[in-house]
Amino acid sequence: MTLSSQQNEVLRKLLAALIDQEKACTLVPPYRTKPGFWFGGGNLVQDEAGVIWMSGRYRNEGDSRTGLAAGQRGLECAIFRSEDGGQTFEKARSWSKAEVSYDETPTVSIEGTSLHRLSDGSWELFISTEKAMSYPESVASYQKPGTGVWTIDRITGATPETLDASTLSPVLKNIGELGYLHVKDPVVFDQEDGQTVMIFCSHPFSWAAGNTGLALRACGQSDFEINAWEMVGRGACWDVAATRITSRLRIPQIGLFADEPAGAVYFYDGAECLRSHEENERAHKRSRGYSCEEIGGAFFGWEASFPDLKRLSVTGPWFVSPHGTGCSRYVETLVTPYGILSIWQQAQDDGSQPLVGRFLSMERVEGILQMGK
Repeated sequence: MTLSSQQNEVLRKLLAALIDQEKACTLVPPYRTKPGFWFGGGNLVQDEAGVIWMSGRYRNEGDSRTGLAAGQRGLECAIFRSEDGGQTFEKARSWSKAEVSYDETPTVSIEGTSLHRLSDGSWELFISTEKAMSYPESVASYQKPGTGVWTIDRITGATPETLDASTLSPVLKNIGELGYLHVKDPVVFDQEDGQTVMIFCSHPFSWAAGNTGLALRACGQSDFEINAWEMVGRGACWDVAATRITSRLRIPQIGLFADEPAGAVYFYDGAECLRSHEENERAHKRSRGYSCEEIGGAFFGWEASFPDLKRLSVTGPWFVSPHGTGCSRYVETLVTPYGILSIWQQAQDDGSQPLVGRFLSMERVEGILQMGK
């Protein structure tokens, strides 16, 4: 089953309206307005009382490609709450690197997080951290001084505000598949059969690429099992070096999707290279994402066929900041009865990346899906 040309067009219009770079407002600023400082890399969950909870991490300057000595990097994981529909957010909890460390493997950096509510009403927060661990002996010479290995852990609590760092436990790590040594940036959601999905990013020991993998947790089970190290392939052009899925948006079944089975858009971050490349003055001018300065695209998939996804942004990115490096990444959305809230990290001219957001009313969403206007 494929999307019609009309469905493709209204999807593009909907996503452009959701990730409107010019109309976005800053929701959470970084600690400083200078290169290397940002906030984001999390998700949104709304509880039964209507409170919107958001996870994310603060990052200070540093360069993961050269080691910890280059700066603090990811230093704080945080939970925010909003009682006004996502117009404003207030910090509710936060944890330092020391608080999400193990005695034997202290955390040296924090990245993507994912807040998830369990069927019994309790909550879990998945946190990706770089730990002071050594590479496997066969590739030990590739490890830069001051760096570690990325893995995913979780903490639990009765509510988001009572998430307890003392419950920290490992969820996903890789010490055997060298092509996917680092695992991070979890995206967690439930399927209708009760199975929990974790989409994650991986990098090889050489940090030459970024991939998207898939792990599944069966209903009633506590452990995730790897389903695929590469759930989707990297692209052929602007996203050839990295393709990292960051969130899933169920498309409302209205308009051109009213008589269709359930489908979803999967936002992703792409990069053409891991470091910024100089362009030939006569070359075709284009946005070129790179490590920590990725730009955005999207996949689409019918829910019944998951994880079979079709890349929508084939020859170029769909989401590029008009400021600074053009970086636009870690898109996340939340469908509410009143509309869709979208958030993402957006590059600024000062080099920082605040978390910005945009709310699109359900009336506007319906109008786009009905007529593409």
